[in-house]
Amino acid sequence: MENKKLGTIYALLAYVLWGVLPLYWKLLEHIGAKEILSYRIVASFLFMIALLLIQKSWSTFFHTCRLLWREKKRAIALIVASLLISVNWFIYIWAVNHNHMVEASLGYYMNPLLNVLLGVVVLKERLYKWQLFSFVLATVGVVLMTIEYGKIPWVALSLACSFALYSLVKKVISVDATIGLTVETMLVTPLALIFIMRSFGQLHDASFSPTTILLLVGAGPATALPLLYFAKGAQHISLTLLGFLQYISPTLSLLLGVFLFHEPFTNAHVYAFSCIWTALLLFSLSSTWEKRRERSLNM
Repeated sequence: MENKKLGTIYALLAYVLWGVLPLYWKLLEHIGAKEILSYRIVASFLFMIALLLIQKSWSTFFHTCRLLWREKKRAIALIVASLLISVNWFIYIWAVNHNHMVEASLGYYMNPLLNVLLGVVVLKERLYKWQLFSFVLATVGVVLMTIEYGKIPWVALSLACSFALYSLVKKVISVDATIGLTVETMLVTPLALIFIMRSFGQLHDASFSPTTILLLVGAGPATALPLLYFAKGAQHISLTLLGFLQYISPTLSLLLGVFLFHEPFTNAHVYAFSCIWTALLLFSLSSTWEKRRERSLNM
């Protein structure tokens, strides 16, 4: 029971931190999204290296790297994962700093449903009828928003698809969270460093005040800590509880976008969010009902 309570606290911390992270990126909106992403990758890698030193996990890290060197398919999968999470980070930073937080939150509401779809298509997992209806309802919401809004909500779809694919790859390769994030950031750090060196001279000195430099350095722990808290939480609580808690993050982002940054919440958003919220409620409840039914049949 104590482990469950601790796991719930860790998961809550992770989702709350993810929910308020847009406030952090807003402090860096005077810098381009590509620059923020590059510094975020490098700072995250350095933070993870420091964490490995503190945890004395170097032997595990090198052992994992040797295994990946021998197992080419897992290595390629991890490269794909690092590229997917980098794309996801870039789109999210761009969305926050270009006043698309509402649409970004829509993407993360859609994410659990896309996870289910990928599980069915790729992993041949079972899909219950109410879960199928949930996916159809969410699709209707996106279509209605596209028609009403006059364009495809590409920010929401890109965020949902990139993170769902990232989650799928991570599930398939099954690497420890700390080691996995270290390797992922290590793989894209050379690209980030090349971009930083090429663009450094083009940036005005005013862009790099001491405060800005501290914020860029702080992007490392700001990125890594929620992921590590999430991994710790997931170890001790059920997937059902984790599924309910995950809606905290996009809800906080949605509230920040509408009430703090005064982004528009139009009829198109009302239609889309209503469909997706209903779909998520049906999806969560149907998953709980089916698991209880299966447990009762097995007793």
